Amino acid sequence: MIPDKDFIKDDKVPGPTREEIRCLVLCKAGPREDEVVVDVGCGTGGFTLEFAKRVHRVYAIDKNPQAIRVTRENLIRHGLEENVELINDDAEEALKKLEDIDIIVIGGSGGRLSKIIEVGAKKLRSRGRIIVTSILLETRLEAVQTFKKLGFKPGIIEVNIARGHLIERGTMMLANNPISIIWAGLD
Repeated sequence: MIPDKDFIKDDKVPGPTREEIRCLVLCKAGPREDEVVVDVGCGTGGFTLEFAKRVHRVYAIDKNPQAIRVTRENLIRHGLEENVELINDDAEEALKKLEDIDIIVIGGSGGRLSKIIEVGAKKLRSRGRIIVTSILLETRLEAVQTFKKLGFKPGIIEVNIARGHLIERGTMMLANNPISIIWAGLD
C-alpha cells in the first residue's frame, strides 16, 4: 500500500481514501492481473494507483479537471501511469463508452449513484463486481437498494479506523470518519 503521506494532495480534490480503507477495498475486490478496473470519482487517485499496481488496465474517471490533474501527478510520482487512462467526464457518459469491465469502484457519484451503478452493471463481465465507499448514511442505503433492484445480493461492512498519535503521557487514539464499503457482483 502506498502510504497516505506519499500522495500529492489538493485542497479542492478529495482524497486519498485512507490507506486502511484502500486495503479493505482491495481485499473485497480481489483484483487479478488480467482484469480491467474503473475508478469512478478518482479524486487524488488512491484507488487508481493501488489497482494500477495489480491489474491489466485502469480507467480513472472524474468530472473535476483538478482531480484528473492530481491523479496524473500521483501516477507519475509513483511510476504507475503506463496502464491507466484518465477520463475527465461525467461518470455515466464515460461508463457508456467502456466495455468488458471487471471491477468498478465508486468513491464519488455527485448524487447520481443509482444511475452510475445501473450503467456500470451493464458493462460488467461475468464475475464482475461493483464496490461503493460511503461516508453518508443515505449513500449506503441508496447503494444497497440499487443493488437489490438489479438482482444483486449486496454485502456491507462499516469500518471505524483510529490512528495512534503520540502525546506526552502516551498514545492517544484519534478516530477517522466511519466509512461503509458496499459491494455486489455477478456470479
